[in-house]
This record gives sequence, C-alpha cells and structure tokens, in this order.
Amino acid sequence: MAEQTNIQKPQPAAKKEVSSNVSGIKSASIVVLVCLVCAILFYMFGLGYVGNFKDATKDVPINLMGTVYKGGIVVPVLITCFLVVVVLSIERWIALAKAKGSGNTTKFVENVKAALRNRDIAKAEDLCRKQKGTVGAVVYATLQKYKEMEKDTILSKEQKVASIQATLEEATALEMPALQQNLPVLATLTTLGTLIGLFGTVLGMIKSFQALSASGAPDSTELSTGISEALVNTALGIATAALALIAYNFYTNKIDNMTYAIDEIGFSTVATFSANH
Repeated sequence: MAEQTNIQKPQPAAKKEVSSNVSGIKSASIVVLVCLVCAILFYMFGLGYVGNFKDATKDVPINLMGTVYKGGIVVPVLITCFLVVVVLSIERWIALAKAKGSGNTTKFVENVKAALRNRDIAKAEDLCRKQKGTVGAVVYATLQKYKEMEKDTILSKEQKVASIQATLEEATALEMPALQQNLPVLATLTTLGTLIGLFGTVLGMIKSFQALSASGAPDSTELSTGISEALVNTALGIATAALALIAYNFYTNKIDNMTYAIDEIGFSTVATFSANH
C-alpha cells in the first residue's frame, strides 16, 4: 500500500509590524563626564602648550589659544558645556532622522489620507511599513485599532471613535519621551552657559581691579590676565548658550512637525470611521 504524504501548503507571510526604532544616548551624565575629561586635557595640553606663550612661565600669550588659556579655571567648564551641546546636537540629529522615517512626511500624510478616503486600510498599512519612523508607527497602531473597531459588534459608534482616538493619543505619548530625550539638557545649557560665562567674567574683573588697586604702578601682567579671563569667559559662555538655543529650537520644531502630521492623520482616521460606520 503506497504511503500517503501530507503536502503542507505554504502559509502566507505574517504582516510586518511597524516600530519607530528611535535610538539615542540614554544617559546624558556619561556625555558630560567624557566631555569634562576631554575639556580638561585640551585645556592643559592644548591651550596650555608652551608654544602658545612667550616663555615657559606662560604669562604672556602669543596667540589666541594662549589667550583662551589665560581665561582661568572656568574655561574647562565652559569647554565642557560647549562639547556637551555639540555631542547632544549630533545625537538628536541622528535620532530624529530615524524617527522621521524613510520618506517625506508631508507626502506620506497625503497618501495615507487618500487611502483612508478610499477606505483602503491595507494600502495605508503598507504606506506605514514603508515610511517607518515615529509617524509610521503611531499611524499603524491607530489603523490596527481602526480594523479592530470595524469588527466589533458590541460597542457603540461613539465608543469606537473614542477608542480609536485613545489609541492614537496613547501611541503618541509613548513615542514622545524618545523624541524629546536630552532636549532638557540643551534647554538647561542655554541659560547655564551664559551664567558660567558671567561667573568667569566677574572673576576676571576682580583680578583686574586688584591689579589696579595695587600700590604704585599697576601690574600690567596681572591686569591683562584679568581682562583676558573676563573676555574669554564671556565669549565662551555666549557661544555655548547660542549654540544650545539654536539646537533646542531646531529640534523642538522638528518634533512639532511630526506631532502635527500625526494629529492630521489621526483626525482623518477618526473622521473616516465616523463617516463610514
């Protein structure tokens, strides 16, 4: 008797879920520590290099690096703040580039809205899989709830609409911490950089007045050192605060644009469900 063989039919491939995959530096304290070490080394061996001064006493600088070195002990702190701003700005650029997804967000929004108008949920899901990123992930989660509510026969229409809206808000809330990560540090440095620079300026002015108040002719070396410390710290503080402010506003605007796109699609999804059910 011939043996019967069971031929299994290939199963259809499971639909791929959409995740935002927003990565980034989880602990800003590690960045601060590494930047502090780099700043101290740069201050001691870069700015403090003997070749930047007239002689080994390092009293008279002959170039800009030597002048910055004469800014005093506040300089490494300001350099640390500046490096932290640069590192976190680059980190947020990479993270938000992944969060944005693989395509143009405006075009993605229009395509999803068109698919919803045509009641083509499958096409909208495919668009989310291609787009990826935060917007794609949030919209995909909302579409899954949309399909679930279509099959539901218990809840009222108002309850279904509320459930879809709640899913949209929950998915958005879960994504926001990853998008805004490390931005509070940049916001803090917009003020802290200025304050530390002002502190260094005050220390420099104190040294300058001490040199002027000395009996007899003022010590020109001490006077120039105090003035250098004041001006260098002021410049570094302003540069740090300005860069931090630009970076913070730039990335906040990018996050707002993503949020607006999510809200626009969410409104269209809810409106489509209300009109067709």
